[in-house]
Amino acid sequence: MSQPQTSSAPARSPIRWVSSLYFVQGMQFFVVMLIAGLMFKNMGVANDQIARWTGLLGLAWAFKPLWSPFLELARSKKLIVVAGQFTGAAGLALMAVALQLPMWFAASIAVLFLLAYASATHDIACDGLYMAALDDKQQAAYAGWQGAFFNASKFLTLGGLLVLAGHLERGIGVMNAWSVIFALLSVLLFVLASYNAYALPGALNTEHGDLTAAGVWRTLREVIADFLSKPGIWLMILFIVMFRFAEGQVQTIGPLFLIEARDKGGLGLSTEQVGGIYGTVGTAAFLLGSIAGGYFTSWMSLRRAMPFLIVAMAVPNATFYYLAVTMPADLWHVGFAVAVEMLGYGFGFVGMILFIMQAVAPGKYQTAHYALGSGVMQLGFIFSKTISGDIQLAMGYEHFFLWTIACGAPALILLLFVRMPGRAPQEPAVATAPVENAT
Repeated sequence: MSQPQTSSAPARSPIRWVSSLYFVQGMQFFVVMLIAGLMFKNMGVANDQIARWTGLLGLAWAFKPLWSPFLELARSKKLIVVAGQFTGAAGLALMAVALQLPMWFAASIAVLFLLAYASATHDIACDGLYMAALDDKQQAAYAGWQGAFFNASKFLTLGGLLVLAGHLERGIGVMNAWSVIFALLSVLLFVLASYNAYALPGALNTEHGDLTAAGVWRTLREVIADFLSKPGIWLMILFIVMFRFAEGQVQTIGPLFLIEARDKGGLGLSTEQVGGIYGTVGTAAFLLGSIAGGYFTSWMSLRRAMPFLIVAMAVPNATFYYLAVTMPADLWHVGFAVAVEMLGYGFGFVGMILFIMQAVAPGKYQTAHYALGSGVMQLGFIFSKTISGDIQLAMGYEHFFLWTIACGAPALILLLFVRMPGRAPQEPAVATAPVENAT
């Protein structure tokens, strides 16, 4: 079991900083990967173009392992985290200005690329701080809170800001409305960054004598070689990609399906209705599911909990397929279905976080290896996200969501063979075999 690193900062309860830390991480990520896409949707951009552009922007999180070893040079992960958050606040303010320019689309894409790479760099230090400050048991216990607040930022900003954007668009126009939205996001991130500057623990990097400016490239090669030499790493990489393959598709197209006109196969909800659903029952259900999933995994161990977590990740796919088949017009009916979707998604979401932390990342370069693992995870998500628009246009919504259910099966099959925490490499990879507590 890894031990938290010592720090000169006074000890603080993890709940005081895990929630705000991962809310900010999620907010920066979803501004680029989701909110920007919904903004473009309101400006008339097609589904396939939205999926492709947001997919390209998401490459920042896939490529972040290439510069993650450089962050090992910094003594304080907290300093990197706080600086990244204030940089993000400045970038959001620039986005508000970019939408007022004649070349608004090119300017907004340029700012979004800046935000994406700044946010990805912040995430490396963010996750490193989490692993450095908490031991394995705490990581599992607080993973529910981590996942909950990471995704709560999605649903709270998506919910409240979409409702506000819908009202503002009718009064001041689309461009002005979204400039206001990004200005408000900038202020919110500035406030949270100021709080985190106080609340975060001052966990230090693991000391490596050869990590100097002159030797960082050698270290990068060592980090990658050490990562690829881990037992069963290629099967773990395939498992990571397939775990998120269905999720990337359904989480991209699902909200667009709710907004799409009924004569085009969607449910025809307004922007405000979608925002209201995700910002209320969606948020509550996800928080409940995510926190429960974290404590459930801590209780059972990741190895024994993983089959349940994978099945839970299929709940959103089945829920959207149900909606596409039944096409309910009652908002309460849709809201209940979204609550079921978010409950399952929240419960299963902790699985991949903990798998990378406890099965992939441990070793000499824990932070860098976590970044490599999360980069692989992001590549799988980006690939599925980028192709989702084309698949949906070719298959229609009903068959598309049925396809996403099938896309979840390979991860469950791979679980029979992939190496999990607590499992010796020579043991038969049977997920139901009795084992000691892996956490």
